[in-house]
Amino acid sequence: MTKTNSDMSMGALFRNQVIRTILLSALFLQIGIWVRNYSILLFVIEKTHENPVAVSLISVAEFAPIFLFSFIGGTFADRWRPKRTMVWCDFLSAISIFAVLLTLIYGSWRVIFFATLVSSVLSQFSQPSGMKLFKLHVKEELIQLGMSMYQTLFAVFMILGPIIGTFVFQHYGITTAISMMGIAFLLSAAVLFMLPPDREVKEDKEQTALMHEMKAGFSYVWNSRVLTLLGGCFAAAGLAMGLTQPMGVFIITEQLGLPKEQLQWLMAAFGIGMILGGGLTMGFTKKIPPQILLASGLAVSAIGFFVIGFSEQMWVTLTAQFISGVFMPAIQIGINTMILQNTEEAFIGRVNGILNPMFMGAMVITMTGSGWLKSTFSLLTIYETSALLLIIGVLTLVPLFKQPTIVLKKEEEL
Repeated sequence: MTKTNSDMSMGALFRNQVIRTILLSALFLQIGIWVRNYSILLFVIEKTHENPVAVSLISVAEFAPIFLFSFIGGTFADRWRPKRTMVWCDFLSAISIFAVLLTLIYGSWRVIFFATLVSSVLSQFSQPSGMKLFKLHVKEELIQLGMSMYQTLFAVFMILGPIIGTFVFQHYGITTAISMMGIAFLLSAAVLFMLPPDREVKEDKEQTALMHEMKAGFSYVWNSRVLTLLGGCFAAAGLAMGLTQPMGVFIITEQLGLPKEQLQWLMAAFGIGMILGGGLTMGFTKKIPPQILLASGLAVSAIGFFVIGFSEQMWVTLTAQFISGVFMPAIQIGINTMILQNTEEAFIGRVNGILNPMFMGAMVITMTGSGWLKSTFSLLTIYETSALLLIIGVLTLVPLFKQPTIVLKKEEEL
């Protein structure tokens, strides 16, 4: 009986035009993004002879827009029609990439950073619009399953993406890689035309002052117990992830005494775990509330950090990394499902724009200080502190474990 229900749910999922279209669009976007990430990285390393400042600017171009444009993009995504917003964002990304290609051919190679910057900025407008479409067109009981499929696609590209990006650059060069990026974004824009027509935007919504809508977004999150606790969980998880993000290579070289090239096996173990975890999560996603799913993922990740901090054997470290990867989709699916289930459609963009920078901001704070911490404390201390921070994130969710119903704050109450 369970299998029949599961089959029916999966069938209903793929019969939903919005889910099919968003997944196909995401497929093209992932190809473009990973070709962009690795071809530009390898190109800059080659051009600058491994200049660390130049290489770090790639990450700045990728992550800085999250802080600068996430909330602004989310606010505008709430004002604009989601289908039209997503199509225009992909189309403008493609145009900017082809402009970079022309400049690359006839001008300076340094314009390559612009390709990453522009597509990253536009994604801050497009991503919350995609979340709005989930809220508008996907049944409540299918949201968590749909998010599982979405995150599984991302997990697959954590394995395939670096391979595709490196292959394209090494065999065809930066010009072909940039061209592929532009074509991938154009194909995504074309696919999005299959989405249902946008609903008419109310006139009073258009006339509302932008600053008023921003203020309403903060008030909405502040007055929602679920979203406030989720924000605290985001901050704790971001601090934990930032501490360990740059430390993987030191785990390999110092703690395990292996060549730095062995880091790729840690990444592979995590990616394979994510693919398996995405499939497993889809199997029981309807049976487990999203807050339990998120807490379970964080708790297992804490255990993984704890084990990695102590481990001096490669197989133990790989096993902990693999298990952490298996539960990573539970974290991502739990977060997105909680946001969608506890946020009105009119506030989806702004809630995303507030909560996501909390995670990224916290991560960058500890990531920036991780070099100093590494020279002051041991790897064991850093990883155990990260595990403790993740447990704090779990504790912030405890008040939501027995939440029977979803309570939404109406805009007029704010």
